[in-house]
Amino acid sequence: MMSAVIMKLVPRHLRRLVRDQRGVSAVEFAMLLPLMVTLYLGGVEVSQGISIDRKVTLTARTVADLVSQVASINNSDMNSVLQASSAVLSPYPVDKAKVTVSLVKIDNNSKVTVEWSDSLNGTARAKGSAVTLPSALIVPNTSLVWGEVEYSYKPTVGYVVTGTMSLKDQIFMRPRLSDSITRTSS
Repeated sequence: MMSAVIMKLVPRHLRRLVRDQRGVSAVEFAMLLPLMVTLYLGGVEVSQGISIDRKVTLTARTVADLVSQVASINNSDMNSVLQASSAVLSPYPVDKAKVTVSLVKIDNNSKVTVEWSDSLNGTARAKGSAVTLPSALIVPNTSLVWGEVEYSYKPTVGYVVTGTMSLKDQIFMRPRLSDSITRTSS
């Protein structure tokens, strides 16, 4: 007799359990929360990385553009140009960036060498060192201003996965006021 009562109650309790929706939202939320937090933090990291990469490109363009607008540049002016990179990189710290601006000369035999170079937080290129340029830029008896920026980006949350990433960019510009730019020490 007891088993007959249990058999009648079990299907009714199972039907009621299947229809019961209380707690489903809490279970779904608990299952999706880690995924949603990961997507949010990943979105923040990616957008910050893209923002810094864009600033690296703008900085390379800015230093090359500023130098290409003069016929001669001295230490004070060069220091001002290199310090302008901190304004372009703002709000990100400039101490993580290596900013280099150089003048490369292309002789009548299409040999490319560094005429002069200056750097902020890095090492300037050696005067007279050979450089390889894209073939489209090699025009005999000309000069190019070469702006280079390298930024060491360490993601806040994703550091464990990616480590420190090196964001780089460079640009070449022709001098605007003369065939070459003289570098003076005064």
